[in-house]
Amino acid sequence: MTEPSEIFGDQLLGFTLPGRNARGRAVRLDKVLDTILSAHDYPPAITHLLAEALVLSALIGGLLKEEGAQMTMQAQTEDGVVRLLACDFKEGELRGYVDFDAARLAELGANPSLFALFGKGYLAITFDRPGKGGRYQGIVPLEGDTLSAACEAYFIQSEQIPTLIKIAVHSAGNSCVAAGLLVQHLPDGEEGRERLHARLDHPEWEHVSVLAGSTRYEELVDSALSLDQLIWRLFHEEDEIRVQPGADLRRGCRCSIEHYQELIGRFSASEREEMKDEHGIIQVDCAFCSKVFPIAA
Repeated sequence: MTEPSEIFGDQLLGFTLPGRNARGRAVRLDKVLDTILSAHDYPPAITHLLAEALVLSALIGGLLKEEGAQMTMQAQTEDGVVRLLACDFKEGELRGYVDFDAARLAELGANPSLFALFGKGYLAITFDRPGKGGRYQGIVPLEGDTLSAACEAYFIQSEQIPTLIKIAVHSAGNSCVAAGLLVQHLPDGEEGRERLHARLDHPEWEHVSVLAGSTRYEELVDSALSLDQLIWRLFHEEDEIRVQPGADLRRGCRCSIEHYQELIGRFSASEREEMKDEHGIIQVDCAFCSKVFPIAA
């Protein structure tokens, strides 16, 4: 018998509510999340942080429709316990990594706050959209209790789109499930058109945000509840719900010998000389997948 998690795990779902001029994305990460997390022996606090960041990457990256488009999220600080958090999403491929000070993290206890982890950090969200505006980036302070709050602030400040995000992360033993819901108001009506006069007190948005905000933690990570069932449960009283499956989700580290050979080839001969070990090999360590690639200098 197929287990429920095999049916409803690692899903990305898009939906629109035409009568409310709203759109949304829902995602649940299961095996792909375990694969990404297994590259490093992360402690629980960092596991939870990276799981949340990967859900956000899938939700936000899943808004992109152009072939080859990519969303990159980076959270940094000058002197925080977490030195760098980096995730990206490209056509269903997810990857993520956290660089942190293990000794300082241990001093924070079991459930450190976002401020304890980052201090006065910032979140940068970058979109690469081939053939449609190219590359653009928005930066917001890492304020609030969660990365989700910082992403909501990004959409309000950088794109003037009212946005609600709900995230749930559940760890059990060596396995982790994380899920999320993102809902946005597009008051000009049609998804993709110019958005004018967006405001948080719009009656349509107040209605949609109340319904979406009622989503329970348990519902998001319930492996027996599919995402389309969850969307129907939330919005079944609406006149119309349009649902569209998103990209297949998978771990997408794009490292390879060829990639690093091309990258190292950009350095001068003297710089490559300094990089090589006693055997004349440059050892390249991929932070995302924790693989080491030996490259001839």
